[in-house]
Amino acid sequence: MSMVPFARMNGLGNDIVVIDMRGRSDAVTPEAAIALASGDKTGFDQIMAIHDTSLDGVDYRIDILNRDGSRAQACGNGTRCVVQALASETGRKSFTFKTLAGILTAEEHDDGLISVDMGRPEFAWDKIPLAEEFHDTTRIELQIGPIEAPVLHSPSVMSMGNPHAIFWVRDDVWSYDLERFGPLLENHPVFPERANISIARVMSDTTLDLRTWERGVGLTRACGSAACAAGVSAARTARTGRQVTVNVPGGPLRIEWRADNHVIMTGPAEWEFSGRVDPLSGDWQADEVVA
Repeated sequence: MSMVPFARMNGLGNDIVVIDMRGRSDAVTPEAAIALASGDKTGFDQIMAIHDTSLDGVDYRIDILNRDGSRAQACGNGTRCVVQALASETGRKSFTFKTLAGILTAEEHDDGLISVDMGRPEFAWDKIPLAEEFHDTTRIELQIGPIEAPVLHSPSVMSMGNPHAIFWVRDDVWSYDLERFGPLLENHPVFPERANISIARVMSDTTLDLRTWERGVGLTRACGSAACAAGVSAARTARTGRQVTVNVPGGPLRIEWRADNHVIMTGPAEWEFSGRVDPLSGDWQADEVVA
């Protein structure tokens, strides 16, 4: 086996495995991702694989895999974990990454929190993408439940490098059976690339509660791009201002939709344990005894 270093981390309970693929020309396989995801110590929401890049002004390329082996365009919580790991190794505070969603910049602050520039949101129906044209993506025709009394309806849809649908509710976000509705909505024909499905409740002009069914993952304690999508959609529909705290099950994330149209997400990252892994098979060993 040819093993490489990995770190098991989390961003507000969003379970992340950071794998160091620098110096290699191959990639973490879907088979390895699925094997790691099934482990009781290495189960994860996303793998963040760090690769070398020759792009000017870019430090590293990040390849992102979901627990089902599919590839994701962006993962804000995972990016914070990558930044913490690299900052600990190099002593640097800021980094630039190439992802499928584009170029992301991130920095670690003196208080240990990490901000990620998640780029610009997309609202055009064919950029999200949707399977049919909608002129107004602040609320599209989509619902769960009877026509006369839908349980969820009229989500705001957008892309943060990956597709998102935000259903606005007045009740506690925990009162909805997202585990049942999530898979149906994720795979709805209107989303040709599937979608992240979130339930959001406005708590104040500056605060949202959010739960997310993550594409290729399922229920998650935190989805950074979903928090960004909720914050932007709330401002776009005049539910809040452009700076909000989004409370996800794992804790709070600060979201700012800046005047230059960039979305900044700020939150923590936490180291759990490290080890070595075979990126082709998923076989692994820890550097220390893992409880």
